[in-house]
Amino acid sequence: EDGEIKEATKEEGIPEGFMGLDCGPKSIELNAKAVMESKTIIWNGPMGVFEMPKFEKGTKSLMDTVVAATEAGVITVIGGGDTATGCKNYDTEDKVTHCSTGGGASLELLEGKDLPGVSALTDK
Repeated sequence: EDGEIKEATKEEGIPEGFMGLDCGPKSIELNAKAVMESKTIIWNGPMGVFEMPKFEKGTKSLMDTVVAATEAGVITVIGGGDTATGCKNYDTEDKVTHCSTGGGASLELLEGKDLPGVSALTDK
């Protein structure tokens, strides 16, 4: 967290000895454009290591955009423990259509896969 921070581009790649821990300005811009052009957003997974303030910009920006999209009538679903934690940290749980901690299971449900817990309940 206290180490040197550099920006990278798609063309340059991530420099040797560094890690990609957040989105850069271009990715933030592209993500915002995609969200605002959508009718439904299902978001599972933060954009960076948002638990560290230096690397929360991508996640916080996307959350702000998702909230703006919700206000504009887009259906927004936050699914996943880390993303739901981001929603809680940014106090946006009631500013999206739905916030769930069931990330992987939520995606499997949307894919139409069998969820053993749901199947056990429906078999009775």
